[in-house]
Amino acid sequence: MPFQNLSGDAEQEYFADGIVEDITIALAQFRHLYVIARNSSFTYKGQAVDIKQVGRELDVRYVVEGSVRRTGDRLRIAGQLIDTSTGTHLWADRFDGTLANVFDLQDQVASSIVGAITPKVEEAEIERAKRKPTESLDAYDYYLRGLAAFDRTITNRSVIDEALRLFMKAIERDPEFAIAHARAARCYATRKSNGWMLHPADETAEATRLARRAVELGWDDAVALTYGGYVIGYVGGDLDDSAACIDRAVFLNPNLAAALGVSSWVKACLGEPDKAVEHAALAMRLSPLDPRLFAWQFNTGLAHFCAGHYEDAAAWAGKSLRHQPNYPSAMRVMAAGQAMAGRLAQARETIARLCLMDPALRLSNLADVLPPFRRPDDRNRYIEALRMAGLPE
Repeated sequence: MPFQNLSGDAEQEYFADGIVEDITIALAQFRHLYVIARNSSFTYKGQAVDIKQVGRELDVRYVVEGSVRRTGDRLRIAGQLIDTSTGTHLWADRFDGTLANVFDLQDQVASSIVGAITPKVEEAEIERAKRKPTESLDAYDYYLRGLAAFDRTITNRSVIDEALRLFMKAIERDPEFAIAHARAARCYATRKSNGWMLHPADETAEATRLARRAVELGWDDAVALTYGGYVIGYVGGDLDDSAACIDRAVFLNPNLAAALGVSSWVKACLGEPDKAVEHAALAMRLSPLDPRLFAWQFNTGLAHFCAGHYEDAAAWAGKSLRHQPNYPSAMRVMAAGQAMAGRLAQARETIARLCLMDPALRLSNLADVLPPFRRPDDRNRYIEALRMAGLPE
């Protein structure tokens, strides 16, 4: 659950949120634990919640809640583990230190929680969860600020620009910060999918450079592999390397909803729609209230289109658009599914909405935003469907 910020400074909210993000990821690395993603648990942020209700809504047995207090260079993380079926407190502790050992404190919290749930956790798994993302506290601070900015929206160009600026600041402070490279690259992918690239060739090259550097630095980091791998595929067009990175991310952390969500996209592109639908469903199961649920719903729709299930493709794209009404990728899949299902009037209405949002989009430049389909038939059907739906030449 979101930890309370007890620092007396609302500006430190991002820091408390970032602490919870890292603890969540550490817990998810224990393969026998099923851990709800932070993006779903944070939908309860700022609310007075009934722990038993949270257990029912997220289908979890335990909840971790706590607080973060940052005063100057001093830091205190307090946490407690609660059984949602009974409301019983199973464990509580506090961890004091300085900003210099913030990562050690996070490790202690994660290991203590795991120890309370499963006393026989193997030492090797505990050690694997203890990994510092960066030695630079300045870099980590910029990274957390960038993450807070990026998580606010996926369609607001100025916010994405701000997130990119902050991630690049983090990289300046620590040139070997893998997940900062991956998140910066991911900002460029958002620019591409929304048609916001001002200098496509230069931005594509920079995004690919950042993504490959993220993978190089973070070959054992599931988050870096997830976002770096996605950008290598979508922006860089290298589907094989993309799949290798994302498959490894899922192997390293089978409970990482983002990795499974991106895996559904790459499986659809590879021509494995059944596996794509399965992985998207797992992602949605792990993070049922995720703000980026719309992306996994879109991936499901894309997979159904590739499988020739056009009504299902349009329906899942429609679900995506209900969560994110200005999501052009979902609009394209919905229009294509409607057209191939014979619902041409609805397809044309969808294309009209799309063209209002992206008036420069044409069949002639559609390749700039298309997924890198492995099977030529998937690509050809998709383009033909959008032609039938009325996308201008």
